[in-house]
Amino acid sequence: MTDLENILPLWHELEEAGTEYVLATVVDVEGPSYRKPGARMLIARDGRRAGTVSGGCLESEVATRAWWLTESRPVVERYSTVADDGDVPYGSGCGGVVYVLLERRATAAPLLQALEAGFHARLPLAIATVLDGAEIGSRSFAGRAIEHSQDGDKTPTELQSILKNMALRGLERAQSIDQRVNVGDRGTRIWVDYRAARPGLWLFGAGDDAKPIVQLARQLGWFVTVTDGRSHLATRDRFPAADSVATAPIELVPLHSPSALADLKATDAAVLVTHSFAQDARIMASLLARDGLPAYVGVLGPQRRTREVLAEAARLLGLEGTPECIEQWLAQLHAPTGLDIGAETPAAIALSIIAEVQQALNNGSALPLRQVRAVQPALPSQA
Repeated sequence: MTDLENILPLWHELEEAGTEYVLATVVDVEGPSYRKPGARMLIARDGRRAGTVSGGCLESEVATRAWWLTESRPVVERYSTVADDGDVPYGSGCGGVVYVLLERRATAAPLLQALEAGFHARLPLAIATVLDGAEIGSRSFAGRAIEHSQDGDKTPTELQSILKNMALRGLERAQSIDQRVNVGDRGTRIWVDYRAARPGLWLFGAGDDAKPIVQLARQLGWFVTVTDGRSHLATRDRFPAADSVATAPIELVPLHSPSALADLKATDAAVLVTHSFAQDARIMASLLARDGLPAYVGVLGPQRRTREVLAEAARLLGLEGTPECIEQWLAQLHAPTGLDIGAETPAAIALSIIAEVQQALNNGSALPLRQVRAVQPALPSQA
């Protein structure tokens, strides 16, 4: 589960009780760090916590100091995990420095509302936040899931305009931004946190081997829907963790009606594990009938079988399905689905599939980390 999925239940409980809380957000890191900017943790007065800002070495310290640090306003606090850093004797973690924005309910609540809206709508969101000066904690949002900006009455008009424009820029570029801008006669640091749409996994097939795939995907916080033509397999009892479970008899698979798959986003993944040639062919035809395939389409089984599935899909769509056309389609697929990790059991095969989906959706190299050359980008001034 994601930080947000862990945070939201506690947040709703605290909001219903009208209880104060502190939200901690990683806004910058120097050197090695287990968590990256955007990681969040919610801290209740009674000591309860949800979410994380490190691998376990900072949470207690952040929670202990959060309340007195935020007595007057939000603050960005420096935490070190460098063993010999004299400022923080507890530092013994990854060997880096983490900067955490601490804020209370007044500024944190609108942020959590926007994050929740984007999460459930599965839409991208960009959040521009002031990280220093008198207006620290002021922010603006950009994204179709939300229609409001925070603190509009108290934030100076010039700053609010800058915040909004920077949020829109982050959304358009689909990337986070951290820079100093001139507001009046002084510089102000603004961080735009770009939050990509929640990934979706459309799993076609509800056999026993689909269960570990669903479990792993939900552990990653993905939206998961399971569909199968066999009603005795596609049941909520068999897939309690899935967001949606549906029965789709072969004759009802949409083919020329892409609107039936309207919730399948371009950034999602579709994996075919039905073990049924007829089902796979009609599902593939439905995917090919859309205006572009989703970001990842995986098919279980050897390429020979997938070629046959594509040929049948072409026939169902009334296309000629020439060998050249079949090969062009095949090049867009992950067939066989999964990475080569020596998988043999259903759980290991599920891991190989989820790993490849994760790699494809995030443009990872899929190389061992010891072979990946780490290049640290230039860090902004912490002034």
